[in-house]
Amino acid sequence: MKSRFVTLEGIEGSGKTVVAGELQRALAAAGVDALLVREPGGTAVSEEVRRLLLDPARPEIVPRAELFLYLASRAQLVEEVIRPSLASGRSVICDRFMDASVAYQGWARGLGEELVERLNGLAVGAVLPDRTILLDCPVASGLARGPARREREGVAARDRLEREAADFHERVREGYLRLAAREPARIVVVDASRPLEAVLGAVFRNLGVLFGVQLSTGR
Repeated sequence: MKSRFVTLEGIEGSGKTVVAGELQRALAAAGVDALLVREPGGTAVSEEVRRLLLDPARPEIVPRAELFLYLASRAQLVEEVIRPSLASGRSVICDRFMDASVAYQGWARGLGEELVERLNGLAVGAVLPDRTILLDCPVASGLARGPARREREGVAARDRLEREAADFHERVREGYLRLAAREPARIVVVDASRPLEAVLGAVFRNLGVLFGVQLSTGR
């Protein structure tokens, strides 16, 4: 079976991490070996960058510096983990990837979508997702899930991005939907405001076709 690269995107609290974990489990049950990584993170260097980027004590990070930090983390993850895994025949699931920078820094921060897309090209080279699942939900719903997510991940305080005003998160959502409209062949929008079982069903039906297997929620 050909290795596949799948990314999950969405605003804060859209359920990416939960869906990514369930997807890895379902693929394993179907006989597909898939590595699960997250962005920023996934390598020793990238995890250090993640701590800096999400540190609520670092509100002074300016948009351009924020962008370059994400790009540096991404480049390290691609070269150290994603590219070798795909080359070896192993599939990869990534919790956020290049589209996050277009939505967050390009659109919501106002740095420009085209600029960020060009810089993404430098960071990832030819390592592009075969399919991207955009988990879309209203901002209020996503932010309301924050306490549950922090409890699940053992994090006490809201991170630097969670502390942004609601209008920032609205722009992020808008940026994601703009991307999906431009790339409908790659980006599949899934209504993440529904119960988890329904969300997983939609994601698994789509990706089951991509992988050529039957994916079950097991729920």
